[in-house]
Amino acid sequence: MTLKEKLLAYAHETYKTEPDHPFQRFPTCAALRHTDNHKIYAMFMDVQRKKLEQSDDPEEYVDILNIKVEPELKMMLSGQKGIRSAYHMHAGNWITVLLDGSVSIDKIIPLLDLSYDLTSGKSKNGKPHNPYWIVPANLKYYDIEKAIADGDGEFLWKQSNSIHVGDTVYLYVAAPVSAIRYECKVLEADIPYPYSDKNVSMTKVMRLRLLNTFAADIFSISTLRSHGVTTVRGPRSVPASLLDELRRYADPLFLK
Repeated sequence: MTLKEKLLAYAHETYKTEPDHPFQRFPTCAALRHTDNHKIYAMFMDVQRKKLEQSDDPEEYVDILNIKVEPELKMMLSGQKGIRSAYHMHAGNWITVLLDGSVSIDKIIPLLDLSYDLTSGKSKNGKPHNPYWIVPANLKYYDIEKAIADGDGEFLWKQSNSIHVGDTVYLYVAAPVSAIRYECKVLEADIPYPYSDKNVSMTKVMRLRLLNTFAADIFSISTLRSHGVTTVRGPRSVPASLLDELRRYADPLFLK
């Protein structure tokens, strides 16, 4: 699968959205919209590379993704490899990400999630706020297991706009663990924390309190797949069937 195809698959799985093609003259342009308010949260295009940067081949085309970010994050990201001010978007807080491999999918997914949050607006379907989340933790970038072991039960973590104080966060530790390991409560949210490096970008964090630690073999990726969770690349809601299991196993007899 191409990087574009992987991102479209992620959007379908996470947000249940399918691309539409708003411009008849440009059939390869694909928009992703919210299912409730129909606002665009991502736009895929293919453009001549020379319109974005110098190119040895004036006829070379490249896939790009336009997404919305916060102003502070745009300032931090602009000029980084593979990231530009938005092409063909009038709003000031959009950026363009080149889908040529110069930006990893692990960095793009959180930006796509942020764009979804920033463009969500008020829900029109009357559904209550979802207070249960699965949030990824990548050991390549941060040793969460050591941080929790060395800490006093509270720690800071990157925040999605959709997560509020009082919500429950289940931290999914990525490979080689590949399992939900920690149940946490959100004590504080929207703490300013502008930070960006080659792996991680964020503008705010939340303060979490550790509630429970699950043995790595209880909620492995194979178990999650049986509840419809095939990947965890960004914050996502917990399916009802999985939440029932998490609650049932949040018992001292099953914890380590």
